[in-house]
Amino acid sequence: MSSGGLRYQYARLSIAEKLIVINVAIFLVNLLVPFFFKLSNNSIVQWFELPKYLSTFISQPWSLITYAFFHGSFGHIFWNMLLLYFSSRILLNLFGSRKFVNIYFLGVISGGAVFLLSYNIFPVFYAANTALIGASAGVMAILIFVCAYIPNQEVRLIFFNVKLWVIGLVVVMLDLIQMGSGNAGGHLAHLGGAFLGYMYARQLINGRDIGEGFAKMLDGFANLFKAKEKKAPMKTVYKKKKEPSTRKRVDYDRESRQRKIDAILDKISKSGYESLSKEEKDFLFKAGKED
Repeated sequence: MSSGGLRYQYARLSIAEKLIVINVAIFLVNLLVPFFFKLSNNSIVQWFELPKYLSTFISQPWSLITYAFFHGSFGHIFWNMLLLYFSSRILLNLFGSRKFVNIYFLGVISGGAVFLLSYNIFPVFYAANTALIGASAGVMAILIFVCAYIPNQEVRLIFFNVKLWVIGLVVVMLDLIQMGSGNAGGHLAHLGGAFLGYMYARQLINGRDIGEGFAKMLDGFANLFKAKEKKAPMKTVYKKKKEPSTRKRVDYDRESRQRKIDAILDKISKSGYESLSKEEKDFLFKAGKED
């Protein structure tokens, strides 16, 4: 397949699928480059992993996000990407890619912050010689968000149906139980991401999007790399008398659309996603694409 064909196929992927492709590509690069150039296995990772020492972190602050793009083994990346794929499908059916990015990367940051603070506040963790890598905190944020937002929605697990709140509870309990294992830092990061996902869902249900400020910050950062548009010559513009009524009609349409979305989401929260009619599912899917 040509490079143009690959770019086309990549452009068609959802935001979650693109993230999975990026993670897999980085995993392969990190695996093959040291092998072919006779470098140590940690030669690339050391610049992007999240260190436990605050002094080291200050010299590479980008690691609070970049650590999530590196994985230590095939099993590590396989389970993270598998869980991300299935949980993101549910989330993207409810919301657009903007919300997914907010939850995922805020989960990554939250998990990294919990890891960093725990290893520098509690002596029991500080003694361990470790650094943090892996997308688990972001994946946990997505999973627990879904479990908290539509807890009574049932999903099929091989032979039987399970409600999402049960899955979320089991996953969190497993991390708590395994805290005493050799990967305490990883489990701390999982719990940090899970907490972010839960709080995001609860606040959103109450009408507050805690990720909006983060989204605006990302927009501002992206705008730095956009080519500046040439300003058109100034000219006098006379307002038409009908403009206010047009604006009112647009505002009314927007409010009406939002009320319909809220009603559908309320129905999902009470009765599950499968209770929606085909028309409601189609409307919600289109609304998510437009966000």
